[in-house]
Amino acid sequence: MHEYFKRILAAATVILIIALAAIPVVNAQKSTPALSRYGSTGTEVKNIQTVLKRLGYYTGSIDGIYGSGTKSAVTRFQRDCGLTQDGICGPVTLLYLGLDSGSSSSAGGKYSSSDVALLAKVISAEARGEPYEGQVAVGAVVLNRVAHPSFPNSVSGVVYQSGAFSAVTDSNWSAGVTDSAKRAAQDAINGWDPSGGAIYYYNPKKTSNQWIRSRKVITVIGNHYFAI
Repeated sequence: MHEYFKRILAAATVILIIALAAIPVVNAQKSTPALSRYGSTGTEVKNIQTVLKRLGYYTGSIDGIYGSGTKSAVTRFQRDCGLTQDGICGPVTLLYLGLDSGSSSSAGGKYSSSDVALLAKVISAEARGEPYEGQVAVGAVVLNRVAHPSFPNSVSGVVYQSGAFSAVTDSNWSAGVTDSAKRAAQDAINGWDPSGGAIYYYNPKKTSNQWIRSRKVITVIGNHYFAI
């Protein structure tokens, strides 16, 4: 009888070891981020198609099917942003599209780390070389637009709104994001607004647009005029 219980105990020990060994494998699988790629379907694919269509990269229907047209659009977007051109919407590409909804949030949960990263990117592209206060002000303008009824109600919507920011479509967009722009984005997210509530800004030395020049200027920082 004693030998019988020893065999039972040994078998139970083996089973427990196997079960414990399987736990980290399961956790590793859960921590692996899902990627949208050729053949994927669902809401995230629709969101990817929507942003790419707004930017002019995608011309197909918003059907939530990651086919060859979507993959081609993603690849072109990655090329213009200086990313690896694999046609897969991984975490970095989603950040650049402003679609990393699964990331952690800041400012009381209002903005995700995706929003902060995209804000830093537009600050870096639009205000490279400007005083730090001016960089924060550019970020504040984006956030002021998010809160304004005349503009899209998300950071990605504002940044990618047609014609809103010239840097989105020029070589500045593929340049690396500066450390000061990253800090400026966080300061703007945290509530600092050196622009004084502006929803527009422009460099008078670089634009002849009479409409933007007609807006009421409320702050001047560096080369930028901030207006409402």
